[in-house]
Amino acid sequence: MKEDSMSDHDLFSTETAGLMEVGAPRPERLRDGDRLRLAITPVRKTLDGAELRMLAYNGSIPGPTLHVDQGATITVDVQNDGDVETTVHWHGLRLENRYDGVPHDTQEPIPVGGRYACQVQFPDPGFYWYHPHIREDFAQEMGLYGTIVVDPADAEYWAAVDRELTLTLDDLLVEDGKIASFSKSGPNFTAMGRFGNVLLINGETVFSEKATRGEVVRLYLVNTANTRIFNFAVRGARTKLVGGDSGRYEHEAFVDEVLLAPSERAVLDVLFDTGGEVRLEHRTPDRVYDLGAFSVTQADAGEAAATFSTLRTDPDLTAERRALQHDVERSPDKVLAFLSRMPLLYGESEATASSYACPMHPDVTASEPGTCPRCGMKLVPSDAAPAPAAEAEADSPHGHDHGDGLEWEDLMPEINRASDPSNMIWQLVDRETGAENGAISWSFTVGDRVKIRLVNEMDSDHPMHHPFHIHGAGRFLILARDGELEQNLVWKDTVLVRAGETVDILLDVSNPGLWMAHCHIAEHTESGMMFSFNVARKPEPVR
Repeated sequence: MKEDSMSDHDLFSTETAGLMEVGAPRPERLRDGDRLRLAITPVRKTLDGAELRMLAYNGSIPGPTLHVDQGATITVDVQNDGDVETTVHWHGLRLENRYDGVPHDTQEPIPVGGRYACQVQFPDPGFYWYHPHIREDFAQEMGLYGTIVVDPADAEYWAAVDRELTLTLDDLLVEDGKIASFSKSGPNFTAMGRFGNVLLINGETVFSEKATRGEVVRLYLVNTANTRIFNFAVRGARTKLVGGDSGRYEHEAFVDEVLLAPSERAVLDVLFDTGGEVRLEHRTPDRVYDLGAFSVTQADAGEAAATFSTLRTDPDLTAERRALQHDVERSPDKVLAFLSRMPLLYGESEATASSYACPMHPDVTASEPGTCPRCGMKLVPSDAAPAPAAEAEADSPHGHDHGDGLEWEDLMPEINRASDPSNMIWQLVDRETGAENGAISWSFTVGDRVKIRLVNEMDSDHPMHHPFHIHGAGRFLILARDGELEQNLVWKDTVLVRAGETVDILLDVSNPGLWMAHCHIAEHTESGMMFSFNVARKPEPVR
């Protein structure tokens, strides 16, 4: 294994002696002008009998849920007593650029032992979150994430519910009673991202909550995992999708499940109309993971049940749809391709052989070079095909076999563990200029409506889905997927682009500054799959 070659001084500590036991998350109700202290510290957390060293905001995992009013501004004082220098990125918020939390672009890193103060604005209603933007693969995995509920100024914005809960969906890789080692010098697991073997909901392995029959509960969901996609379902209760990344959907809809890539959010209203247990599940094509349950007891019905069956339509997004026809039909302003090279498996030049095999599906063989019809990966010379992949194939769910362009599990765990930015190269490529990653140079102006075509190329060493995230320069609408018009609009900051898929988005540029765009698989971000672009202020009219 790759970790065997790591020297102890290059590994982040897993020591738990003397650390404070992690606490339960606490809500923070904040008004305009309030001040929040956010302290980052190592903590001790016990999961399934394993005592783990983790990192926490204000002593809890997840950190405190911030409840704020739309239009408010607060000051946050950050104290970093963690294991690595850091920033705090306020994910999805269209705040002032200098407080976006991108190291060196908008601020200098907060050193261990250092402090930083920032002002955070909340212009849009909805559900957001905060997390580090330095060694995200390590610090976020270790527990540094928290949620934000922005209450709308319009009291009728959301339908009535009886109460609200926030849920973080995550996973954690635990080996030999410790979180699997992280190197201080940089990330590994950069091929597929670090999949965990322990699934977490609100930082725990089992969710347990009470509800009463007839009650309507709003669930604010966010996927905080490094790479795992969650397909979340509530079994035994009626579920209505009402919101996404940045506010409500064009049309509310009853759903059986909702798919969330890393950093995506969903707002679900759930009616508990029968007694007993209502299970929370993560459903993949090969298995169902049980995440815990609501225990539903008999009681007087809540008031919100009377209007639960009504499916509301958002008038602002309806107006947006009427104005989109030109943008749907016109050519894109920018085309961004997702590509990869994998010297770890393929070397730097083509090798010749008498037979070839897929590294993820070794039963797929050919007499000439080509690609796997099941997952799209390039075939390798069969005498060079690594044995660990074959062993993993025998034991793993076949995530690529479903033809959905998604990797539900780590199908090459040993190869993935051995991958790092030197032998697994992820690329965002500007198709107009050929510029890659940080060399991409885009410039926009406040007020622009930029059509961006995202092309996840199958002609790559490792075709894989990517959740593409744009920081607070604006927010975007999904126009179409593979030429099919998007049927239900919602303002987004992250879009899941499946392997082989083309997605058109329309970015509404509203915020000046230097902003980042990147894949939100943490290991892909840390290996360079990102760039920054400039937004200029709108020129003052000539008098």
